[in-house]
Amino acid sequence: MDRTELYRKVLLSISGNKQVEKLTLKYGKKLAGKFIAGDTLAEALDEIEVLNGKGIMVTLDHLGEGIKQLSEANGYKEEYIRLVQGIANRGVRSNVSLKPTQMGLAIDPEACYHNIRAVVREAKNHNNFVRIDMEDTPFTQATIDIVLRLHAEGLTNVGTVIQAYLFRTEEDVKRLIESRVNLRLVKGAYKESGAVAYQHMSEVIDNYKKIIRMHLDQGVYTAIASHDDRIIQWVKEYAAQNGIPKDAFEFQMLYGLRMNDQEKLAKEGYRIRCYMPYGTMWYPYYTRRLAEKPANLWMVVKNMFK
Repeated sequence: MDRTELYRKVLLSISGNKQVEKLTLKYGKKLAGKFIAGDTLAEALDEIEVLNGKGIMVTLDHLGEGIKQLSEANGYKEEYIRLVQGIANRGVRSNVSLKPTQMGLAIDPEACYHNIRAVVREAKNHNNFVRIDMEDTPFTQATIDIVLRLHAEGLTNVGTVIQAYLFRTEEDVKRLIESRVNLRLVKGAYKESGAVAYQHMSEVIDNYKKIIRMHLDQGVYTAIASHDDRIIQWVKEYAAQNGIPKDAFEFQMLYGLRMNDQEKLAKEGYRIRCYMPYGTMWYPYYTRRLAEKPANLWMVVKNMFK
């Protein structure tokens, strides 16, 4: 296990401590704002307009996950419907991302499906796209099943996320490509055991490149979500060497990270999309961002002393 992977596992373990969470919620909101576009939809839409002006597309996410009562899911569903309508009314270039657990997956899978379906149908009415985010492994198969069920109903304006660190990923990608499901390809940001996931970053990167190639070689539109310069450069070179046009794929990065590089990619003619969250339920998202690499934590520490 390399140092970065050890750092990630330790920080994810610490962040699960209730006392750490309590202190972070009390003192860390200003720092978390680095990664979050605002508390409200209006603030997020304003920021989307700014990024669109720089040639950067957006995926908008309303923060929230792991609800405790199904009634909470209805509130999230209604907010997402307002979100889809807000994007349409502003005319901004943004699609939508949601988490199945915020729609009730862990409580009532069927109710979750109907909540997500309502959002996807509203998005289809406005010619928009919904990305169902991928959470940790207890929800992997259920999330894939939701997407395939929606496609079977003719709601094809929905896709999901595939995490390269899982052993099952290659077979999932094959199945989902056959079903023409639009996928966001990531390394993976949750703490998973050696029973289901690669534990060495070199293995994760090898598998990540494999699933990217599987998409590009078959002419399937590819969303590559990474801040890793090695991956970005490898994709650029692979596309150029194999005659793959720049509009056949897009790079995706997170709001608050490498914004200058996102703008640079847009100027180079690449499609670039910024994953932008908003809302007040920021703690789980924030800790996963810090856990991705030591540089993110160091950036926050430096800001604390400014």
